[in-house]
Amino acid sequence: MKEFSDPAVATIFEQYPERCRKALLALRELIFDTAAELAVVGVLEESLKWNQPSYATKATKSGSPIRIDRFGDKKIALFFHCQTTLVEEFRALFSDVFEFSKNRAIVLDPEKESPINELAFCIERALTYHKKG
Repeated sequence: MKEFSDPAVATIFEQYPERCRKALLALRELIFDTAAELAVVGVLEESLKWNQPSYATKATKSGSPIRIDRFGDKKIALFFHCQTTLVEEFRALFSDVFEFSKNRAIVLDPEKESPINELAFCIERALTYHKKG
C-alpha cells in the first residue's frame, strides 16, 4: 500500500467503518496505480477536499480531480467534477456495470467485487480529461 503523505488523509481512512475502509483503500491504490502508468499525469497530489480524499494532477494539470468517500450508509463512490462530461461518458459506456449518482459519481457496493478494468478506464479518463483531443 502506498504511504500517506498527508496525515489528515490517513486519519480520514482510519475513521471509515471497516467494510468501507477496505474498498476505499483499494480504490485509492487503483487511482495511484493507474496514474503511475500514465506519463502525462505526473505525480498525483493526495489531499482532502470537502473532508474527502482527493486525487489531483496538480503538477501537469492533465486531469480533473477524483474524490472518494462513503455514499450514504452502505455504499462508496468515486466523485468527479460535475461540470465535466465524465459521468455522462461513463454512463453511456457502462450503464449496465455501474450505478451512478446524477452527473457526480460512480456508486459502488463495498461488499461486492468491483469491476477493476472499467474503474481503471474511468480513472484514466478523469486523470487525462484535459488532454483529450
